[in-house]
Amino acid sequence: ADLRLKHVNLEVHDNHTAHQTLGLSSRHLVVRRGRPFKVTMLLHGRVFNPQMETLIFTALLGGLSVEIPVMLSKDESISRWSAHIHPGERHSQSVTVHICSPAKAPVGLYDLQVHIVCLDGQRSFAIGSFVLLCNPWLQYDTVYIPFEDQRDEYVKNDFGFLYMGTPHNVISRPWSFGQYEQGILEICLNILQVSPQHSKDKQGDYLLRADPVYISRVVCAMVNCEDDRGVLKGNWSGNFKYGFNPMQWTGSADILKLWGRSNFSPVRYGQCWVFASVMCTVMRVLGIPSRVVTIFNSAHDTNGNLVIEEYYTNTGEKISMSKDSIWNFHVWVECWMSRPDLGPGFDGWQVLDPTPQEKSGGIFCCGPCPVKGIRKKRYDALYDAPFIYASVNADVVTVIVRDGLVLGRSVDTQRVGSHILTKNVGSDGPQSLTCAYKCNDSKTAVTVLLPVLSVHHQIPYSEYENMLVGEGLLNVAVVIKDERTKERVLASEEFNIITPQISIEVQVALY
Repeated sequence: ADLRLKHVNLEVHDNHTAHQTLGLSSRHLVVRRGRPFKVTMLLHGRVFNPQMETLIFTALLGGLSVEIPVMLSKDESISRWSAHIHPGERHSQSVTVHICSPAKAPVGLYDLQVHIVCLDGQRSFAIGSFVLLCNPWLQYDTVYIPFEDQRDEYVKNDFGFLYMGTPHNVISRPWSFGQYEQGILEICLNILQVSPQHSKDKQGDYLLRADPVYISRVVCAMVNCEDDRGVLKGNWSGNFKYGFNPMQWTGSADILKLWGRSNFSPVRYGQCWVFASVMCTVMRVLGIPSRVVTIFNSAHDTNGNLVIEEYYTNTGEKISMSKDSIWNFHVWVECWMSRPDLGPGFDGWQVLDPTPQEKSGGIFCCGPCPVKGIRKKRYDALYDAPFIYASVNADVVTVIVRDGLVLGRSVDTQRVGSHILTKNVGSDGPQSLTCAYKCNDSKTAVTVLLPVLSVHHQIPYSEYENMLVGEGLLNVAVVIKDERTKERVLASEEFNIITPQISIEVQVALY
């Protein structure tokens, strides 16, 4: 009798447990590259004899395919697909095969076939499909991160905190990344499928998905919708009547599900922390360690001169004479990966900014740029190092003008990027990343004791209520004139009018 395939068991629970993918999908087998997963096949017909029959698997990703002969001994190579049978897992009518992808296999949804080759011909059967993700648990993977607590935090954790406000009043905001919610993994894979890169060259896109640098740039561009069918539409106008106020979002899953249900139309609206948090979810789903990072007093340098110019009147009112700006806070993403394209010294955390600001390579994305490169002032490090460096290190030149004349000019080298925060590993508090970005240049400190003048001034709420922006933010500027030299000096500060935090305690009665 012919040997045929009767039934296939993808051993989903065992594979998900071994591959750290429990809960990511109820529809697909989800495995990580470079680690074997097992498939048990129930056969019927004559007794399976490996001396008479050969098993060959085919893994297909779009138009790409690879044949994987099944061996009776384990192949230790991490650079090619392999499959083998354990001696104790071969029976007369069933066989368990362990299949392993290379450590640099492309990420995506694969179809799996098996071919039974015997003396009288070949029979082919569809096995099913599986999703292959990056593997931060494997030292040969380019996203390998060597600490278990960091893998738990930056890959598996589906809850975190974002930091907003001002350096002197940091507001923590809870966020649900939601990677275990129903359908999120499949939506994240669709982000890759509907990208312009995939539409232009499907086969080339599949091949490049082996590289987390490439994946991160595709995802970064797809989280905003400026030049593609991206997830989020940005809005900083204050008018959100045709969508959601960005402050209403509390998690990524609702946004991704809305995008998926709308046939990939952009969800309205997002701002920097929403863009970054959604990207963090997608990257964690794909197996790339990621965290959300807040930069307080973040510079937006439009001309690349690493200087932000701010103009004020002699009464302290800001004048729009420059396209440069400083945001009280800005939020981006860091993803962990090695950078063989840059050489040694640039591995580790990479900045990616999905908020659409400036184009990179013709599209609205930013990064990945190595944090180590920013600290070393390596403006040549791919991608977008000058723009990212300016965001945390630009000098601020404040100019006071009246009737076209400059009344005062000052330079502040400390204001931009004064605090850089992310959620701490394993706890709910913030961790400072400022020292990771900024060099501590050795300078000789000189202390000069000068008399301090204190001036107290009360401003009633009725005078500033209409000037408050989101989160009760207020900017106060003061111009001081030296009567002797006639020079003006401006001091300004942004701060939040603190709203009370409400804590709700729920008591659960057990019956």
